[in-house]
Order: sequence, then C-alpha cells, then structure tokens
Amino acid sequence: MAKFSDIKGFVFDLDGVITDTSVFHSQAWHQVADKVGAPWSKELEDGLKGISRMDSLEMILKAGNLQDHYTDDQKVDLATEKNTNYLKLVDKMTPANILPGIKEFLDEIKDGGYLLSLASASKNAPTVLEKLQLTNYFPKIVDPKTLSKGKPDPEIYLKGAELINLKPEQCIGVEDAAAGVESINAAGETSIGIGDKTILKDADVNFTDTSEMTLANIKEQMD
Repeated sequence: MAKFSDIKGFVFDLDGVITDTSVFHSQAWHQVADKVGAPWSKELEDGLKGISRMDSLEMILKAGNLQDHYTDDQKVDLATEKNTNYLKLVDKMTPANILPGIKEFLDEIKDGGYLLSLASASKNAPTVLEKLQLTNYFPKIVDPKTLSKGKPDPEIYLKGAELINLKPEQCIGVEDAAAGVESINAAGETSIGIGDKTILKDADVNFTDTSEMTLANIKEQMD
C-alpha cells in the first residue's frame, strides 16, 4: 500500500459511494424479473450490484432458467426497458440523495488540491451527478463505452487515473462492492471499501459507512 503522502487523486465509484441508486436499480430490475417470470431474491439483488446491464439481465434470466427463451434483440429490449424504468426514478433525485458526509468529503478533497475522477460502470452517471448537483466536482468521468472489460478487471480504475494524469499508485479508489475493490487493487491503487468488512476484506482501508470518510481517517489507516 502507498503512503498517504504519495496520494494525489481519488477515483470514485458512484452507486453506493456517492449516492445509493442501487435501490432504483433493484426496483427497475425487479420489474423486469416479474415481467419475464424469474424469481426475485435478496441473493439475486445483491449479485447484480456493480455488474453491467446485459450481464445483470443474464443473471436474472438464469435465475428462472430462461436464458434460451429470448433472442439477443429481445434481451436488448428488456435491458432498455429496465433503463427507462430506472431513469424515471433517477429523474426524481435531488442533492438530498447524496450519502452522509460525501459532500463534505468532496469539498475537503478539492480544498486539499487532490484531483478527482469518476469510475462508474453506469452510462447514466453524468445524469445522476447533475441531479445531485455534483457535476463540477467531477470534470473527468470514465466513459463506459470505452471499456472492453467490466469490474473486477482493473481497466476502469486504470482509466480513472489516466484521465487525471496520475500513476495508479498516486490514487485512492473508493468502492462499496467486492468486485470494485478487486478492480482497484488489480490497478495498483490504494482501495477504500465502504460497508461490511467481512465482504470487503481485501480493501486497504475500511469504513462502515460514508460518514466516516475524512482525509484524517484515511491517513490514520494508511500510515
């Protein structure tokens, strides 16, 4: 792990870190599962976190042994329908949907002269940031269309560092999912895991929730 003094930038995930859109994703996927007749469970819901749209759909279809019942075009239609449902929910978001302590932490990072980028697999990330009124904090956003591999592959976090012209070892990545932490570690960045320590045991730094994230608390765990 790097020393805190080596750190020059932060690469953020969006869902579950800056805001909790996962509840909207779950609602929208649940609607699709009901439509195709796939069983919905807490296990399935958790398994979809941080996974791309088409991979998520495959998991839902597999849960009902329905993967061979739909053509590729029909699958695209189902995924598009999910996104439309999701965007209706996102449209109602306000800055009140920012997770506890995150706005203060972003201000602290900015005032400290650190660089920021966003590494979200979501194509809707710019829309979400706009609703939360956080667009100006993230001038650099990884475009998921430019990626060939999803998390846990390091590609998205390597791009996040590249966008702010930093080496991976100068960056801290912030995640709430095990696949995301794996992605940060594989990229050679320092990982912060937010959530259950037993699930995010591979993170270099752990916080139970977003409100605990401050530069002082991170420094304490790193050094």
